[in-house]
Amino acid sequence: MSSLAAARADNFYYPPEWTPQKGSLNKFHGQHALRERARKIDQGILIIRFEMPFNIWCGGCHSMIAKGVRFNAEKKQVGNYYSTKIWRFSMKSACCKHEIVIETDPKNCEYVIISGAEKKTEEYDVEDAETLALPGDEEKGKLSDPFYRLEHQEEDLQKKKEAEPLILRLQRVSDLRHSNDFSLNRTLRAQIRGQKRRIAEEEAAARKMGLGIRLLPASKEDTEVASRVKFAPKFETNRKDKRAAIKAAPIFPGSSASDSAKRRLELETKRRKIKAAAASAMLAGSFKPSSWSQSSSIMSKQTGRMPTLKRA
Repeated sequence: MSSLAAARADNFYYPPEWTPQKGSLNKFHGQHALRERARKIDQGILIIRFEMPFNIWCGGCHSMIAKGVRFNAEKKQVGNYYSTKIWRFSMKSACCKHEIVIETDPKNCEYVIISGAEKKTEEYDVEDAETLALPGDEEKGKLSDPFYRLEHQEEDLQKKKEAEPLILRLQRVSDLRHSNDFSLNRTLRAQIRGQKRRIAEEEAAARKMGLGIRLLPASKEDTEVASRVKFAPKFETNRKDKRAAIKAAPIFPGSSASDSAKRRLELETKRRKIKAAAASAMLAGSFKPSSWSQSSSIMSKQTGRMPTLKRA
């Protein structure tokens, strides 16, 4: 925002055509100091932010509007209670745009719903809430009677005598707990040291086991659960392995001979492949003749025959 726009927003900008004889800036611009909030000021209505004082039920859609929800309300004076003004607040609910009217009640120091909503009744038991029950209006009026006040004081004294032993006992316990600050501090520091020592021992035990986490101390439940777990011994595993080997072995005794025959066939096929590869290399000319091949060629020259290669 520029400096000129900021000055206009703060209402400190005086245009060149303004003169002090024309009055204030609001008078010069023909507007109210409260701007849009005072658009109905001629009817005695001012727009304010109204905060709901209690939980209510909307009269239009029957939804709950919680305490503390804020509305743009029209504030208007509708009467007086002695010298105190009675104000009326008119607003529209956000859920269904239903109009809600609330007035102040200076006599009872509260807000009263006139129309458009219903107050949510929230009752509670004094004993459950652990609070004191305040005297009602009738009881307050009776306290002006001296005889009733005397009886009331007698009842209060009786309640005090009944509750005094409990109060003294609580006071004694509180004094014993908080009388010596040094002993309390020493006890607390001893507990913290013991806790740190136990954590260090647990971490050291976990490192010895090769674990990266701290083990909690053993409990009775852990011992019972561990005792119920049973692991299979080595005898059982060995027996299972032997049985599996027996089941996988051949039944007939001639199976060993068949295995040796298979191995012999595999060796013969490998030899044939090697001989075929050597012959193809010799025909291509990329094979250096060995002593065996040289001797065979000499013998062929003497006999006048070419060496022949047998097919594999």
